[in-house]
Amino acid sequence: MARKNLKRGLKNRHLQMMALGSAIGTGLFYGSASTIALTGPSVMLAYLVSGIVIYFIMRMLGEMSVHEPVAGSFSYYATKYWGGFPGFLAGWNYWYCYIMVSMAEITAVGIYVNYWWPDVPQWLSALICLIVITAINLVNVSAYGETEFWMALVKVVAILSMIFLGAYLIITNPLGYPANISNLWNYGGFMPNGVWGLAMACVVVMFSYGGIELLGITAGEAEEPDRSIPKAINQVIWRILIFYVGTMFVLMCLWPWNQVGMESSPFVQIFDNVGIPAAAHILNFVVLSAAVSVYNSAIYSNARMLYGLAEKGDAPKVFMMLSARGVPIVGTLVSSCITLIIVVMNYLFPSQIFMYLFAVVVISAVINWVCITLTHMKFRKYCEENGVHSKFKSILYPLTNYVSLAFLVGVIVMMTQIPDMRLAVIALPIWLCILYAGYRFKVSRHNKSNVE
Repeated sequence: MARKNLKRGLKNRHLQMMALGSAIGTGLFYGSASTIALTGPSVMLAYLVSGIVIYFIMRMLGEMSVHEPVAGSFSYYATKYWGGFPGFLAGWNYWYCYIMVSMAEITAVGIYVNYWWPDVPQWLSALICLIVITAINLVNVSAYGETEFWMALVKVVAILSMIFLGAYLIITNPLGYPANISNLWNYGGFMPNGVWGLAMACVVVMFSYGGIELLGITAGEAEEPDRSIPKAINQVIWRILIFYVGTMFVLMCLWPWNQVGMESSPFVQIFDNVGIPAAAHILNFVVLSAAVSVYNSAIYSNARMLYGLAEKGDAPKVFMMLSARGVPIVGTLVSSCITLIIVVMNYLFPSQIFMYLFAVVVISAVINWVCITLTHMKFRKYCEENGVHSKFKSILYPLTNYVSLAFLVGVIVMMTQIPDMRLAVIALPIWLCILYAGYRFKVSRHNKSNVE
């Protein structure tokens, strides 16, 4: 089978750093200020609660990935344990979601490059990034893993530096530790906008965690998946506590919550107050690396999802074509070429396009997580009926499945209360109908070919 030709070239260090990097995106660097405005110091609670739910979902995906490490990830599992349409929906929704993510991140690349060189057209920066990253992904899976390792390292070092420098400021602050801890409750309380503000913040926070399910996609090419995948997933909760909750704790202690990010990014504030004059330039380099990193991962994962869809007959067989080095070359090129659309859109609508894409992406991410949660329940039922013992069990099944589903439904409900996200919720049933029509077309063609 063609699946055997995929090269297991992702080393344990690649997976560990990819897992670290997937939990740190531009949402933390630039989006944290708006999240803080919604909920104040309780933003720490928003990141913690949402992060715990994401960890539950990752353990569900991890259990299935360790049991059967394949390229198609949860699309393959949905087909096997749930049915044809759920697998079709999960795979194509994931691919579509990350095509949109690719477009959003490559647009962000143009924005960040403009900070240094405002005369460079946004579309040109996007095109150069697309060509370079596509070329890297066509070399082999190790080239992708190595590139992602170093770009993720930039993000990790930036976050850790901010936390250490922030801790230094807390201790040496004129107020003196622990007096500055009172910033956590002095300005309207720990939860100044109440439970409603916290719930609204959870919606925004959840999308900071988008992409973390990439670990499941890597299972088909990971060396020693039985060992490396559980190790990477088990560390997710600690990353969330350190990188998100830890960062927010430092920010909330250093400044009154209603002053964080008012004049610049919270990260720029940290570096400025330590006396680093190039703070804004450092941050711009970090967020540029973060955007390129996410685009790199999106191209990688989209090619593998198309490969997995083709393997089970949900996409044309041409997507199973591999290069001599085991790269799904057609899937990589097609995903990259479709992303070219955004180069044209950046030329036509350079200022508005990012928010257009964001509205489309957010609901797709929720569908991905719902599919993983429901598929895992079907998987466990299959295991119980057939006496199968998985090696890496999820936590507190099925309680965590129900908790996760309830939380995700709550996210969709809260999205209707945010004007910029309301359109995505309205479009959800339309998108599901389009996917179902595509599935019925695929089934009818399959039946017709069998008759002939």
